[in-house]
Amino acid sequence: MAALALRGLVGVLVLQTVVLEPGRAQGLPEMTPINPVGSSRSGVYFQPLREPVPGRWVTSIGLDYASAIEYNNEPQASYILDSELLRVNVSLSRDLGQRTFVKVDAAVAGAYSGFMDGFLDWYHGALGIRMWERERRPRDRFLYQIDLPGGRDFQRKSDALFLQDLRVGMGYRINHFIQTLLSSTLPTATGPAGYGRGVPSVSLLNTIGVPLSPKTWYEGSVGLGYTPSHGGLSPYQRTTFVSLTSGLRVSVWGRQSLFANLFYHSPYYHGTTFPGLDRRELSLDFGWVLQNQTGGEWRIGMTEDLEPGGPGIDLILRLGRRF
Repeated sequence: MAALALRGLVGVLVLQTVVLEPGRAQGLPEMTPINPVGSSRSGVYFQPLREPVPGRWVTSIGLDYASAIEYNNEPQASYILDSELLRVNVSLSRDLGQRTFVKVDAAVAGAYSGFMDGFLDWYHGALGIRMWERERRPRDRFLYQIDLPGGRDFQRKSDALFLQDLRVGMGYRINHFIQTLLSSTLPTATGPAGYGRGVPSVSLLNTIGVPLSPKTWYEGSVGLGYTPSHGGLSPYQRTTFVSLTSGLRVSVWGRQSLFANLFYHSPYYHGTTFPGLDRRELSLDFGWVLQNQTGGEWRIGMTEDLEPGGPGIDLILRLGRRF
């Protein structure tokens, strides 16, 4: 059985080198948690495989617009997050050699009352989903507060636009199918308290890609991260994190592809008694990709929270461009 499995793996790798076009991007879109209770703690995210592009910088621009609703209101404590969140990320990467590359990410973000609540009420109604959390909140009104047992209260403010933590990384391609990236975030966020980590973080992101057929590409990853505790929530903050992803990209017509990627992140906090803080995150990222003749891509997608009550965002609309 082991010999047959080894032959099968070798056959798949050979198929990739023979059938798939050299230099064509096969990977999934990058995915980073946008919920501030998570993004202000962990630096772990999904980093897809990066194909060698010698001699020039590769630029990617991503726009995420999310609607968040978490409603945990108890007599002695509460955690409520009712906000729309914007993130525009610019990523630059460049090969240093055949196997090594560097990567820099800078992003601006916003958190405010927004305008999508009416649309989302219709959207969930069309799907037959009742969002009781939204029924308890007025439409298009911002609120982000954490009141913990014992009298520790944290009221977070809205902010139209602010810088997020800068991310820098050094990557190493073990071969065409396995990659590891050592990534660090720097505390450069300029927004109100609760939207930045306040301290550096470090992550080790390991990704594997395997062609399952000439039209189907599989990509999975394991991420490990560490962020020191910081700020008023320090007694409840976890400092070590794990992520797992598993996804497919399928070519459907010409240079057009569909993708789906399941994203798991370990809990960000402990002991708060609120599922939206203490539970894991489990989300599904999916959408459509159009690749042009020069290797650039346009992406349109959505991300849905699969576990109500956890820190995953209710709905994220995503646009992306790589060139």
